[in-house]
Amino acid sequence: MNKTNQSWGGRFNQPTDEFVKIFGASVFFDKILAPYDIQGSIAHATMLQEVGLLTEDEKSQIIDGLNTILTEIKKDKFDWSVDLEDVHMNIEARLVAMIGNAGKKLHTGRSRNDQVATDIRLYLREQLDEINDEIKRLQVALLNLAEQEASTILPGFTHLQAAQPVSFGHHMMAYFEMLSRDAERLIDCRKRLNSMPLGSAALAGTTYPIKRARTAELLGFERICNNSLDGVSDRDFAIEFLSAASIVMMHLSRFSEELILWSSAQFDFIELPDSFCTGSSIMPQKKNPDVPELVRGKTGRVYGNLTAMLTIMKSQPLAYNKDNQEDKEPLFDTVDTLKTCLRVFADMVPTIKAKRDNMYNSTKKGYTTATDLADYLVKKGLPFRDAHEVVGLSVAYGLKIQKDLSELNLKELQGFDARIENDVFDMLSLEGSLCARDHLGGTAPNQVKQAIKTARNNLK
Repeated sequence: MNKTNQSWGGRFNQPTDEFVKIFGASVFFDKILAPYDIQGSIAHATMLQEVGLLTEDEKSQIIDGLNTILTEIKKDKFDWSVDLEDVHMNIEARLVAMIGNAGKKLHTGRSRNDQVATDIRLYLREQLDEINDEIKRLQVALLNLAEQEASTILPGFTHLQAAQPVSFGHHMMAYFEMLSRDAERLIDCRKRLNSMPLGSAALAGTTYPIKRARTAELLGFERICNNSLDGVSDRDFAIEFLSAASIVMMHLSRFSEELILWSSAQFDFIELPDSFCTGSSIMPQKKNPDVPELVRGKTGRVYGNLTAMLTIMKSQPLAYNKDNQEDKEPLFDTVDTLKTCLRVFADMVPTIKAKRDNMYNSTKKGYTTATDLADYLVKKGLPFRDAHEVVGLSVAYGLKIQKDLSELNLKELQGFDARIENDVFDMLSLEGSLCARDHLGGTAPNQVKQAIKTARNNLK
């Protein structure tokens, strides 16, 4: 008999084709799960001893051996073997080589199917906590910038056309709010993934007298997967994370797009420091906003990982299938991509320099206080639709003579409606327009400062 793998080769008479061996192996990428695999094995061994399936000595040998293996892995002294296919068998084979028969008993009452499902959940649970820490760090940076620029006037856009004056700080707080919802989604995702599949075995459970509640307690799971078929084959928790991650990246990509536009010579609203930009190999004058451009590009990569995972899962019958080996690379890549993008943004945002004069002068273009004039006329008794038409005519006149509404004199303005009086100029100034929106969620500087204060309290 020519065994192909010590864990399952008993039924086989021919060795695995060398290329198929490499093609089917996952150890190249799933070795990242090693610390979680060992964590799960230690909890499993502890439970097995408590129910009488291991002796105290066997449990101690197993735990000591696993801790030694973890040290070898951390010091990059572990010999990973493609012949052993995956992270689980590599660790088990090393354990058996170290402690003998006691190591062979570790797999009692479990399968690689429920083992890997548990490992992935342990991995993702820890990564979610780190991701939310990075989101919080970025939010703090946004709050600091918003506080610094609460009274800085920026043209607000719709359709990328100048619309109304807004506070630059208010604009930054919009991204703070997006990230708050992102964090909530990830926290919610963490709640659902925190169910333990271990004990589901291959698909039907096990005949051994295991205590799943005890293992779940040792591993910090809030719940146990109630159905063994679902426990080994479900990956919707990973899909949910990929979906939430895609939304975070979408928000970062929108922010990136604005930073790219604002740092261009055509807008010139902000300056990014040299440390977050690069130059051109042929054009010496260039300063390229590579960091936001890369984040914008990596967003598509994360979207692709979500689509890949949905496609991997869409036609799988219950329970576990080899297709699920493909679940890890999209997941690992998304975790790494999201963490690095959040980190670089959290580092970059504090360095953004607002060019306040350029923002202000740009806001004066485009008749951004036209809505204020319409509101003024409504308060004077004119129906809004009529006020809209009056302001439209006054804007057309301003375009013709190349003057902003605030630059028209009272006589010119009264030519469009006799209700207009000297107090209109308070409404037509950029400062007046900004401060007039003094309500919860508005762009008035004092509202922005209050929003920042509330946000800081909520982050604590």
